[in-house]
Amino acid sequence: MDNKSIIDTFRLMAKLMELHEENPFKIRGYQNVVFNLEKLETPLRDMSAAELEAVAGKTFGPRIAGMVAGTTLPELAKLLETTPEGVVRMMEVKGLGPKKIRTLWKDNDITSPEQLLQACNDNVIAKLKGFGEKTQDSIRESLEFNNANAGKLLYSDAEELGKLILEELRNQPETLIIEVSGELRLKSEIVDNLSFFVSSNDALSVHKVLDASALFMKDVSSSGPFAWRGTVKPSGIPVEFLVSPQNRFVSDVFMFSARPGHLLHQAEGISLLQAARAETFTNEEDIYARAGLPFIVPEMREGLHEFEWIKKHHNPELLTTADLRGVLHNHCTYSDGSHTLEQMALHARELGYEYLGISDHSRTATYAGGLDIERVEQQQREIDSLNKQMAPFKIFKGIESDILNDGSLDYPDEILATFDFIVASVHSVLNMDEERATRRLITAIENPYTTFLGHPTGRLLLKRGGYPNDHKAIIDACAQNNVIIEINANPWRLDIDWRWVHYAMEKGVMLSINPDAHEKAGYADMYYGVCAGRKGGLTKAFTFNTKSLAEAEAWFSNKKSAVPV
Repeated sequence: MDNKSIIDTFRLMAKLMELHEENPFKIRGYQNVVFNLEKLETPLRDMSAAELEAVAGKTFGPRIAGMVAGTTLPELAKLLETTPEGVVRMMEVKGLGPKKIRTLWKDNDITSPEQLLQACNDNVIAKLKGFGEKTQDSIRESLEFNNANAGKLLYSDAEELGKLILEELRNQPETLIIEVSGELRLKSEIVDNLSFFVSSNDALSVHKVLDASALFMKDVSSSGPFAWRGTVKPSGIPVEFLVSPQNRFVSDVFMFSARPGHLLHQAEGISLLQAARAETFTNEEDIYARAGLPFIVPEMREGLHEFEWIKKHHNPELLTTADLRGVLHNHCTYSDGSHTLEQMALHARELGYEYLGISDHSRTATYAGGLDIERVEQQQREIDSLNKQMAPFKIFKGIESDILNDGSLDYPDEILATFDFIVASVHSVLNMDEERATRRLITAIENPYTTFLGHPTGRLLLKRGGYPNDHKAIIDACAQNNVIIEINANPWRLDIDWRWVHYAMEKGVMLSINPDAHEKAGYADMYYGVCAGRKGGLTKAFTFNTKSLAEAEAWFSNKKSAVPV
């Protein structure tokens, strides 16, 4: 088991113990272990028994060693035996803690998410003591959101699984010519089906290879002569392999990797779909040429703004990871990060970046170790010291300031003025209507100290929808106030949504690929931010952190000098 699996196991153990009203001190023990392990940098499997005891204590160290070796927790197995499976699944419902779940289970005989949704629809939950209509509405919304996203994957997870599948099948004795298609090739932020094309004139032999693979479980009822469908073991994620004759392979991959609006686009009386069907092609560029259209990269084939984009830009202008020269919006151990400021800086430099922006949480975010003024001053002194040691690499002094309920920023102006940049983000009171959310964000944008607008909707893909807001009004406000909008590159966020990149560029608003990294490994998420940006047509010229160190310094300085005295 890896660190995440062990942490998840202990977290589930604590919840189940609370559900069964076991000893509070024992529950707190598991919760403390989760807290300590989440801060850990080293893989648990690489630690000695003594090191595990130092991290988790004498009680939990040996248990972790056993879990790494493959044993299970007998206490967890016992709790799971006495807890209905549906009740365990209810723990995934946002807003439902163990105490409320116990009330639903023990006092009202509700033992599954399905029964819970029905009870919400029948207005039963609102009448229960300690619940009410607002809680009922929140539970129903969470259940419906979970149902709508069941079986779906974040792009980051889908891509990794796709790579595993390609590696597995390309290394078979019967080498398959295989390419990704569908949502994976479009690099959609959420993927609900893994789709591949196999080039072969012998579909039966392809079926035999797939049938023999230990990686998949076949669904005979949905498969056919030229389509093998099933699931990936053990996740149960749907997967399909479509067999295409060799002379149709390029066209078929293309047609199954673009939205209808893109395929039906035409310039000279023939659509891309018609062109793809017209003859045999050896590359996709020739399909576009046959239709009299410029080539569009796969991730942009959404049928939205891509042909409008190509009239003003060229494909080489699209942002790439190689264009990024700095990494901004990151956290360290001063707030809720896993690595020290120095470790985060050294790793950024090792990766080839010219500068790092540290923006730990502000003081209102007590849940995330937000920095009081004394800690801000301490961190800034350390940054000054490290900058002397690490030059020409530079650490910019930043903060992720909570946008308070009235739209104001954390800290008084004299403290805000000490930062090189400020990421303004909403982290609390997310249940806003569009008018309130828009007003709150615009107030923050109009604050002259705001440099970046952080994750503008607060969404967590597959976990919660974002708060609604008027994107056009917010982007217009950023244009008027010279505020950069981040594409939060964390795969759970990818926020601002790529669908608004074109409007931001149209209004002259810069975007920044920000990883929101809480550990060194988090820098790798920059890649997913670039993928999202490219889908929206983001160019290098409109990406803030493609600026050199000198250019970024000058921009931050000019922004600060414009603050009224």
